[in-house]
Amino acid sequence: MTLFLIVICIYFGAVNIWGFILMGMDKHRAERNIWRISEFTLFIPAFFGGALGCILGMNFFHHKTKHMKFVIGMPLVLFLQLAALGWVLFLSPWSFSFM
Repeated sequence: MTLFLIVICIYFGAVNIWGFILMGMDKHRAERNIWRISEFTLFIPAFFGGALGCILGMNFFHHKTKHMKFVIGMPLVLFLQLAALGWVLFLSPWSFSFM
């Protein structure tokens, strides 16, 4: 495995953990009725590749699961990221050769 792939894996792991933790922190704050994390801030890790971590955090902490912005938005962001990844891997001029 090249250094580039190792760095990419570490990046995506970190941004997904960040999204998961943010969901947990906001749920904790909501239960205690203290200052909350903005919805925009909750979407930031998703836009940077952490949509899966945010979705897992939503389901694990049962947080934002009744807000359509999150129920539809997070999976949509994940779908778009996976579509972009598929394009880069298989269809783009920069496609990786699997042979």
